[in-house]
Amino acid sequence: MTGELIIVVGPSGVGKDSLLAHAREQLGADPRWRFVRRRITRPANAGSENHEALSEEEFADRLAAGRFALHWDSHGLRYGIDREIDDWLARGCTVVLNGSRAHLPIAHQRYPALRVVAIVAHPEVLARRLAQRGRESAADIAARIARQPSLPEGLPVTEVSNDADLASASAAFLQALHGH
Repeated sequence: MTGELIIVVGPSGVGKDSLLAHAREQLGADPRWRFVRRRITRPANAGSENHEALSEEEFADRLAAGRFALHWDSHGLRYGIDREIDDWLARGCTVVLNGSRAHLPIAHQRYPALRVVAIVAHPEVLARRLAQRGRESAADIAARIARQPSLPEGLPVTEVSNDADLASASAAFLQALHGH
């Protein structure tokens, strides 16, 4: 039996962490659903994502040992997805992970049947949310919004808008995860 890999992508401030947290609450008790906890070279208390914090050395050691199914660098950080996803997929689970738009071509080579759920919001909404986080200057926020990489062609992509209330976006996100 083969499961399904769903990679959730979208720019900073679009609300991926909030939508993923809600989906995990709704689906996490069902053993057919697996939500990936990323390994990141970022302190554990930075940001809202529940991730495993690794030092640069720890990350390099795990990478050299072949412990990551997927990995990428972005915004000065390193991200890793443990090989446990391969076991979950082999057992027929639906595996959901917070990924990188820029890394999708490599992920697609490794997992040809993956699906992408792209969370989107208008630039002014993103700018407001990023400003509320207080981690970046106005110039940094403008630069971040301007460098939105496009999604690679040929991948099945479902877009979910998170411009308004979280409840509406969460319902649409759950429908997208179920393939509707």
